[in-house]
Amino acid sequence: MATEHNKDILTSSRCPRILVVDDEPRLLRTLADLLRSRDYDVTEALGGREACLQLQQKTYDLALLDLNMPQVDGFQVMKEANQRQPGCGLIVVSGESSFNSVSRALRRGALDYIRKPFDPEELLATVEGVVGKQTLIRDHKRIQSRLEKSEALHRYIVNSSPDIVFMLDETGHICFINNKVESLLGYPTAELCGKHFRHILDDRDVARGTYAMQGPDISADNPRVLEVRLKTRGSRKATRHFEITAFPIDPQSWPQTGKTQGGCTGQPARYYGIARDVTERKEAEAFINFQAYHDLLTRLPNRALFKDRLELAITHARRGQQKLAVMFLDLDRFKVVNDTLGHAMGDRLLQAVTHRLEKCLRKGDTLSRFGGDEFTLLLPCIHGPEDARGIARKLIQALKAPFQLGGHEVFVGVSIGISVFPEAGETMDMLIQNADIAMYHVKARGKDGYRFYSDSMSINTANRLSLERDLRLALERNELRVFYQPQVCSRSNRVVGLEALVRWQHPERGLLYPRDFLPLAEETRLVGKLSEQVIDQACRDVGRWISTGHPDLRLAVNLSPSQVEHPRFVETLMNHVSAHQFPPANLEIEITENVIMNDLEQISQKLKELAATGVRIAIDDFGTGYSSLNYLHRLPIHTLKVDQSFVKAIRGGDDGACIVNAIVAMAHGLKLEIVAEGVETDDQLTYLKSLGCHQVQGFFYGPARPAADITSLLAGDALSLAHTG
Repeated sequence: MATEHNKDILTSSRCPRILVVDDEPRLLRTLADLLRSRDYDVTEALGGREACLQLQQKTYDLALLDLNMPQVDGFQVMKEANQRQPGCGLIVVSGESSFNSVSRALRRGALDYIRKPFDPEELLATVEGVVGKQTLIRDHKRIQSRLEKSEALHRYIVNSSPDIVFMLDETGHICFINNKVESLLGYPTAELCGKHFRHILDDRDVARGTYAMQGPDISADNPRVLEVRLKTRGSRKATRHFEITAFPIDPQSWPQTGKTQGGCTGQPARYYGIARDVTERKEAEAFINFQAYHDLLTRLPNRALFKDRLELAITHARRGQQKLAVMFLDLDRFKVVNDTLGHAMGDRLLQAVTHRLEKCLRKGDTLSRFGGDEFTLLLPCIHGPEDARGIARKLIQALKAPFQLGGHEVFVGVSIGISVFPEAGETMDMLIQNADIAMYHVKARGKDGYRFYSDSMSINTANRLSLERDLRLALERNELRVFYQPQVCSRSNRVVGLEALVRWQHPERGLLYPRDFLPLAEETRLVGKLSEQVIDQACRDVGRWISTGHPDLRLAVNLSPSQVEHPRFVETLMNHVSAHQFPPANLEIEITENVIMNDLEQISQKLKELAATGVRIAIDDFGTGYSSLNYLHRLPIHTLKVDQSFVKAIRGGDDGACIVNAIVAMAHGLKLEIVAEGVETDDQLTYLKSLGCHQVQGFFYGPARPAADITSLLAGDALSLAHTG
């Protein structure tokens, strides 16, 4: 039978056991093979439910898990692991990068967070570090347990304790300290004996540490506990954080004689205690705080921290009657790079841009990633516009040279708007807004430059007001047009549905597309009236085609979030349907996942009311949002529309097609209809047919068309336009 010591040796020498959890088989296998290449004992769990079963049957040193998994998600697996195997380390490997998810995972016990797609070497280094740390923690606990069981090991506690053990005399001079101080701080014990303990306190903590030891209320039942920074010796890291627990020594319980009193000072010891290194904990706390106020991709301050620093800088500038500048930076040509080379290369470009921009800054300046490819820069305490002008020129020049991204040479520029306090605004919001306005003036003049905000720029906001006025008149003058994009059965080549799409026949600007006016309609709350006109016209047109020989023709209508969230949404929609005697069973409304998840309870009730009337519900752009099986089960969903970005990924053997495979398989499993958007090529159509996705729409069958063209189209028995797009 093995002794306890032998068990410890066996436990510490065995190959670390790692549980890998993911609901995507290919990624699961790739991650497991990568870890096995480093001789780890790896167990694979396909999904959260299997992971929980494995945690009940076997002990693991480490678990790598995804967050977004059906049925049992990563947080539930973390809970199971914490309950059953508290010693099992947890690393999250997830595509979810929102701050709430990262923070929640760290609070639940995750030791690290790796974002998909991961770098193999970075992942292996992280695993090695966590496994090593877990081993040290387990070793520490075993040692502590053995020391507590036997008084015979007291000497071992002193000489081999992972903490610094010390004794002080009445005046605070060190009369004993164990040799742990040398491995942690670099001081030989002989060098410290006889010196006052403030000798190793960081200068910032000397007063607090000295006062704490002199407090009158310190006793055996009320020890002094405090966190301080201790200085290291020589070329080591300047300071480390320690938690010190100090007890008074009762002379009656330890009557010291000349032989037993504190060694190197010759004075009786009056305090004893331990100093525990908590540097890693403090660094972890700092890391969590960093994540709350920084962009994880570029490591720059985020919008919240930037605004906080700007507010403080405005206060100082106002008090000292100084100036400051705010710059709004927008990268030119970034979207082209992102769309052409992909988001991974786009992320690398943002990191490279950040590195160059930071080299142009002064000490005290704050560069922030405001969102997407937008940055903001705070220049406090400037003498005047010339200081800001000089920085702007440096920033523009810094981005002139090309960036190397893999085998690609990429060029980007930057458009910079500048607002100076107090001339361009006296509040945080005004300074940011006016810098943004100035930046758009740079964009309008050809990009890659800078401009200071001036009052005259506000005149150009009249264009926006003019467009808003024209849009209000358009609603009165019936200038809106409804175009229809056919939804086609690829097997029979027949039109089975029509998606209604709005256009604006502007009297001066010509035909405008939704991107030109829908954001303004949303902002000005005109989208409700606009949608009502579209629905009325679509019901008239499609109702006429239904009554003239196409009884199964389906009308698909997109609805905005503000419409769906309106308390009278169902009543208003059904009033329009009834007014045109349109058959509800032929109507399909399209909403996005985000609209549903914003208020699941309220939206689900409205959708159930609509479904009860016969109206069909479609999820638009499926796969780009939550993609949750939970709401698909709970709600009366009839159709999933595959987002065109996934359809575009269908090329010869591309991995992107796997997403389409998964969505189609999910739809079939849930007995839902499925429509693929953005079909443009024979290859895409053939691939979708092979998956069993037989309803498609896109330029392969032509663009959206006015009602007159649809009338001619429906007159034929089947589509003859498979190549007219």
